[in-house]
Amino acid sequence: MPIQVLSPEVVSKIAAGEVVERPASVVKELMENSLDAGATQVTVDVVGGGTALLRVSDNGIGIPADEVELAFHRYATSKLATIPDLDAISSLGFRGEALPSIAAVAEISMVSRSQDELAGTFIHLKNGAVMGKTKRGCAPGTTITVRNLFRNVPARLKFLKSITTESGRVSHLVTQYSLAFPEVKFILIIDGRTVFLSPGSGDLRDVLIQVYGLETAKSLLEIRGSGEAVIKVSGLISPPRINRSTRTHLSFFINRRWIQSRTLAYAVEEAYRGMLVTGKHPIAAVNIFLPPQEIDVNVHPTKSEVRFRREHEVFSAVNHEVRATLVEQVTAPPLKIHAVPATALPAEQIPFSNIKAEQKPALLPQEFALAKLPILRVLGQLQGTYIIAEGPDNMYLIDQHAAHERVLFEKIREQQRQRQVEVQGLLEPVAIELTVPQEGFLKAQQEALAEYGFVIEHFGERTYLIRSVPALLKEQNVAQSLIELLDFIAEGAPADWQDRIAISLACHGAVKAGQILSPQEMQGLVQQLEQTTMPQTCPHGRPTMIQLSTSQLEKEFGRR
Repeated sequence: MPIQVLSPEVVSKIAAGEVVERPASVVKELMENSLDAGATQVTVDVVGGGTALLRVSDNGIGIPADEVELAFHRYATSKLATIPDLDAISSLGFRGEALPSIAAVAEISMVSRSQDELAGTFIHLKNGAVMGKTKRGCAPGTTITVRNLFRNVPARLKFLKSITTESGRVSHLVTQYSLAFPEVKFILIIDGRTVFLSPGSGDLRDVLIQVYGLETAKSLLEIRGSGEAVIKVSGLISPPRINRSTRTHLSFFINRRWIQSRTLAYAVEEAYRGMLVTGKHPIAAVNIFLPPQEIDVNVHPTKSEVRFRREHEVFSAVNHEVRATLVEQVTAPPLKIHAVPATALPAEQIPFSNIKAEQKPALLPQEFALAKLPILRVLGQLQGTYIIAEGPDNMYLIDQHAAHERVLFEKIREQQRQRQVEVQGLLEPVAIELTVPQEGFLKAQQEALAEYGFVIEHFGERTYLIRSVPALLKEQNVAQSLIELLDFIAEGAPADWQDRIAISLACHGAVKAGQILSPQEMQGLVQQLEQTTMPQTCPHGRPTMIQLSTSQLEKEFGRR
């Protein structure tokens, strides 16, 4: 479709807004134009954080000579023509705002040559006005150079961060689009140095090697998805042992459009529930493909958000595919042994600390069962904390507290579902004084707490009487246990509160590290752990065990 100025009727339906907020937003608009033009290589050149110079070059279809000047008119676009087109947008850009908005706040030049032209067309604009237009020799494609960004809008410059920060934003943007378009070769040059180069092989994992490094990328799990579903989900996610402290490593692409979405982030993280320690987040690059009619991309000025017509179905599809991927592909890794020379220490002093986990045992969501543990034979206890056991082909070190937490958590949740929680009445009610936030959570969750065996009455100004507790707490400091439980609930989202109550009860009721257990108690605990749905992890997401295979032992002792 040729470039044309949209009619007033179409313009009135566009969620228009200022698209030039910072250098990264300029790069975003120009790169989207390059990708819409079918480019297989896009080069981004940044100088001075992008305010001194930004250049985006591509090998796309180019712009015909008679449309070059028109491209700088507001609401001139080749992406759509009528109002119905807004309901089925398949391109990244569509508003016709980018070039005129950039030209209004910077000095801009463009040279472009379409595939069937012998020479390109060069145009130069300053403060939005055309300063010159000539023919120029160039390869097919388009190169746009932006200089002195915001020089005529000094107030805008004040809101920019340091050169390093602004360059970092551009870098992050380029890496995200390289994930969305792995078949396109992206080159990022910052202050004369090439800092990112994607291979353009079409393999998402190849791009992730450049973004996250070889070892991390190799470990990512592929979302295979269902080929017949209306909502198709694909991509790569990290196993639970590979995680980050922020959500910035969650990348989502809707029909190849990079977007921000709390809904999708929650869908992914829900699939990891019970696998990750609090405060840790997975790595994910997730593609969602669905009919263009099912999304509205015309809801945000920078097109960074979309609206789903059936948001619940999209959430369910992403959540299900991530869970299914974890169930199918996550396995518990072996241990890596750092051997100690026989002459280094007397045999009785060789430390168990020389056996180290190469990676944390892999975990799965609460809803799915891992392969059952084999029948284990208990050999003994280490430091009053770890149970040593053997199976048919492996040795296991089991954290007794974490293992008992898993057993109790599943028992408590099952009792709660069946309304058969074991309750211990107190001979004398225990008085407890709460803070304002604690009292608020108690009031909000009093019915839920009652389902677990707590009977609590209001007694005075933020003072309450505890008359009964879950039987697990009968030998505990019930006042302290309730305070810690309320604080633990407060850290989570409302959807997590039921689980957090059960987790806190299991933690308080479980055997402690350093507690000496008899052989019968250890064997009984291991047998109960064998019957759980997720024996490899406690409900907090920590591992319950690590394992060492017989073949590893034979190799280390030179038997094979």
